[in-house]
Amino acid sequence: MINLSTLPPLSLYVHLPWCVQKCPYCDFNSHEVKDRVPEQDYVDCLLLDLEQELPQVWGRHISSIFIGGGTPSLFSAGAIEQLLGGIRARIPLHPGLEITLEANPGTVDAKHFAGYLAAGVNRLSIGIQSFDNEKLKSLGRIHDSAMAIQAMQIAVATGFENINLDLMFGLPHQDNQAMLKDLQQAIALGPTHISHYQLTIEPNTLFYQQPPALPDDDRIFQAQLQCRDLLASAGYAQYEVSAFAQAGKQCRHNLNYWRFGDYIGIGAGAHGKISHATAGVRRYSKIRHPQEYLGRKASTDFIQTHSTLVAQDLSFEFMLNALRLYETIPLSLFSERTGVASHKIDSVLQKADDLGWLHYDQDGISTTENGKRFLNDVVELFLPGNEND
Repeated sequence: MINLSTLPPLSLYVHLPWCVQKCPYCDFNSHEVKDRVPEQDYVDCLLLDLEQELPQVWGRHISSIFIGGGTPSLFSAGAIEQLLGGIRARIPLHPGLEITLEANPGTVDAKHFAGYLAAGVNRLSIGIQSFDNEKLKSLGRIHDSAMAIQAMQIAVATGFENINLDLMFGLPHQDNQAMLKDLQQAIALGPTHISHYQLTIEPNTLFYQQPPALPDDDRIFQAQLQCRDLLASAGYAQYEVSAFAQAGKQCRHNLNYWRFGDYIGIGAGAHGKISHATAGVRRYSKIRHPQEYLGRKASTDFIQTHSTLVAQDLSFEFMLNALRLYETIPLSLFSERTGVASHKIDSVLQKADDLGWLHYDQDGISTTENGKRFLNDVVELFLPGNEND
């Protein structure tokens, strides 16, 4: 039996699954718009979906909201205002909570941004990926470099003070100089946060079926080190594998994921994690295809999969998230979020320490530089069966 003395913070993830066209590298649950986005029907379903989750979280407050996709900026400001208003009417929100909306430079203008800000969105995440027009075309993006720069400038002029830019590296035929040039352009625009991540080829994508020519691993690793130094010199501290932020501007929503917090997931294909004091940790996903999801409006049964994590799974699940962070993880947080006594993983921690992958003492657990490079191997040590008896 799992006993949690304290329930973790609770976030809300909202998935808006439509996009203009599917990018060849994307394995997210996104679907090309055939005619128009059914805004009203979908917002109605989202709020019904949220209502079905409320009995699991009575008395708890939402600490952050993230509206992701797909391309959420395909939705009008009016739809986002209705959505956020409906959320506020159904569940308490912490004062000053972070509300993020993902935006594509090819689908926004000043009117959109002003409307989102007025609706309560206070953080934008703009998916730029590259400032090289040739690379953008190879990635299937619908914007060009000029549109990317303009989107950032308009967002700032509108009044947004907290903006993330998504940027990829290791793109087809991209050399180290081009990777650095992209990053220099992003920094010059002055975002508060930069998500800088490597292009990976995922199953069920066009790139998986027709692999592009990517730079070799050694070149990418060297470029990654150069980019990290550039970001640090510009005042962006790395706090997670692919996340860099100015002081105080870390993404609160993602930090809650990585610290094994709880989150409600609503929308087509959304995932959720809810902890209960004595009933364990429940994971679930919602109906994946948008049309089928909309078809559940009458029954209000939006669940596709659900499971309860047992104690043997929790060490691995916690470390899978927490070891991505560059901060020291207190052992007390491990016990608090999993209900597992920290001495249960002493032997695994010692093995990882001996291998030079982790450092742990009375202050907590931190990943070494070598551990960060081989993070998948580190996390595998915590698979069920490796804990102390």
